[in-house]
Amino acid sequence: MKGLNVNEIDETKESMLMGSKRINLNYYPKCPNPELTVGVGRHSDVSTLKVLLQDDIGGLYVRNTETMKWIHVPPISGSLVINVGDALQIMSNGKYKSVEHRVVANGSSNRVSVPIFVNPRPSDVIGPLPEVVQSGEKLVYKNVLYKDYVMHFFRKAHDGKATVEFAKASF
Repeated sequence: MKGLNVNEIDETKESMLMGSKRINLNYYPKCPNPELTVGVGRHSDVSTLKVLLQDDIGGLYVRNTETMKWIHVPPISGSLVINVGDALQIMSNGKYKSVEHRVVANGSSNRVSVPIFVNPRPSDVIGPLPEVVQSGEKLVYKNVLYKDYVMHFFRKAHDGKATVEFAKASF
């Protein structure tokens, strides 16, 4: 938060940053023809942050924003993967970028992962934090009701980072 000029987190900011949490338990069975299927399609998370515990099998890929190539994130025993989500991209006015990622199917082993999503509450309005744009920086994103943003995400198929366009400012 200090990188965004936020020196104090009051109750409102705390709610926007981490007002709700969700834990998923993901099981990906081994697939006899992994080239014919997708584990999870390309997307960025709608959350503020995601904390991911993955097993030793692997299968997580992130998109390099310069080359647009997929990079395997090899599992490191005992480590956690931290992803910036769309909500933090919006609140940072684009200074922090959410991570486009996907999961590929595995032909030799079952895979398990445990993502913990840290989100605003559904009733929170998210937008660029005042401290981020206090020096007159142009607004890249508008204020949106977080519940509406999440509903927009789930209305469409996995489509990379296209969901974040829903919150783009149009001034």
